[in-house]
Amino acid sequence: METASPIAWDSEIAEMLSELSATQDELFAVLNERRNRIAKGTTEGLDDVQHREQRVLERLEQCHRKRSELLEKAGDNGFASDSIRSLAASLQTEQRGDLGEQVKTAANRMQLLRHQSIANWVLAQQALVHLSQMIEIIATGGRLQPTYGEGASSLATGNLIDQAG
Repeated sequence: METASPIAWDSEIAEMLSELSATQDELFAVLNERRNRIAKGTTEGLDDVQHREQRVLERLEQCHRKRSELLEKAGDNGFASDSIRSLAASLQTEQRGDLGEQVKTAANRMQLLRHQSIANWVLAQQALVHLSQMIEIIATGGRLQPTYGEGASSLATGNLIDQAG
């Protein structure tokens, strides 16, 4: 790939990292809002949160495409192309600036986002378990009955349908 002018790698990388940082900020906000709504049991507004999540996902995909394009250009121009970190490290000192620190910050923030995503998933799973238990209480009339075993409890019929048992 032949270009008319030399590529300003530092500004290209900085631009991509800036967009990634802004997208990470938005994702932090969305994850916090989702976690707060689930923790409070507020389902109102979760559709809006889901739409915001979708927009953030699209922005993350754009960042990924930009990263891939940047690394492909780097490889075509003889620079390190296995990661943004190695590309930034392979630049001359005067071009490098604080790119290494920006890359490290972005990587640390992605790790934190992964942890927050897992925390939200666990919270959602706990909410589902709670809902399942509530449905069981309603279905059994509040009487805990094993679904297997010997004795009368396993012979009980569903009292929601026919009031027997």
